[in-house]
Amino acid sequence: MTSIIVSKNENIGIITLNRPEFNNTFNVPLATELNNALLEFENDDSVNVIIINANGKNFCTGIDINDIKGKSNLEYSKWVELMEKMNITIASMGKPVIASVQRIAVANGIGLVAACDLAIASDDAKFGATAINVGLFCMGPAVPLLKSLGRKKTLELILTGDIIDAAEARRIGLINKVVPADKLEEETLKYARKLADKSPLALQLGKKSFYKMEDLDYAKALDLTNNHFASLCTTEDAHEGVNAFLNKRKPVWKNR
Repeated sequence: MTSIIVSKNENIGIITLNRPEFNNTFNVPLATELNNALLEFENDDSVNVIIINANGKNFCTGIDINDIKGKSNLEYSKWVELMEKMNITIASMGKPVIASVQRIAVANGIGLVAACDLAIASDDAKFGATAINVGLFCMGPAVPLLKSLGRKKTLELILTGDIIDAAEARRIGLINKVVPADKLEEETLKYARKLADKSPLALQLGKKSFYKMEDLDYAKALDLTNNHFASLCTTEDAHEGVNAFLNKRKPVWKNR
């Protein structure tokens, strides 16, 4: 059985974590297949938006603890780099990635949620940076958490290992939307469809611009994004979108 299942719903790519008997914990195959699937969808012109969801009871409960033993320092370094590689992959992609979270997302699970561009969760979902509770530490997840939540809230989560519910996760900005558990799949597709119907070129150039300017100072960020916007204005999709708006019709995107 593969650790990842890949499917499509029209122009939405779906990546499903598929280790339900292990609560979709990260191991080498899952981490490798997840990154490969992300890159394959990034290079697939028929896909505009990507969803990451999971089979089974829980979204992801971290790294498989059976992997955390018997390695040298160099082996641990290579191994943990792979466990956290999705953080870099998602941030470097142009296509938006949406996490669809049921029940438990802790340790590397909360890191994956934070790394995704957007996130929607069931009303019974719970989140935590829980590694501290077993003598480890959520150092990798802390990076996307800091980007999403800021210093104080990230430190509170990673130092205490406390679990928060979906309402609190939405309040602090970890997730964007909370829906009834039995509507999660339906609402996630509806949420993704809202993005998938936009100009794919504008979405991708816009997301890349956002991540490039994120850590720049104010003036440099504006200078960079102004140049990006000028480039976007030269595209056929930009002219098509404006023309469609003025003529009160639905745009036909050409992705160029």
